[in-house]
Amino acid sequence: MLLRAYRGLVRLLEWWMSLLLIFMVVLVCLGIFYRYVLNAALPWYDEFASYLLVWLTFYGAVVASAHRRQIGFDTLVSRLAPRPRRSLEIAAELCVIAFQAVLLWSGWVLTAAVHGDTAVSLPWVRMSWVVSVLPVSGGLMLLTSLIHLVAPTPAPRGGRDEVA
Repeated sequence: MLLRAYRGLVRLLEWWMSLLLIFMVVLVCLGIFYRYVLNAALPWYDEFASYLLVWLTFYGAVVASAHRRQIGFDTLVSRLAPRPRRSLEIAAELCVIAFQAVLLWSGWVLTAAVHGDTAVSLPWVRMSWVVSVLPVSGGLMLLTSLIHLVAPTPAPRGGRDEVA
């Protein structure tokens, strides 16, 4: 039941990333159109597109983690016997969990610290909304790592993506 809900969350994040990417591409094209066709540059589009890129990057890291597509030393680890391999995987996952906990905590602190600040060219956009991706993605990656510890799945080989 929990794994099914987790898979649904990963699919939802994949759709969210698709929407962010589409929105970013439309926004950049709109900015280019205004600048070069109408000769009236939009002063805010590049800042907003940068924020979308940051969100896309962090949510992409969550999905990559869920699909076990993060950078690793598969060639070395795959040569180990099953027991030492599992021990090494657990140790590596614990290091990743420590980083994710730092990301979650630091992101939470930063989000609270910039609560009253607004974007430079978009005064209606609060910076706390922008940096909220840090604790959210940190928490989601933490969840992903905990699920990988409890219900381990091998990293997919070749072109197949599988969720834990």
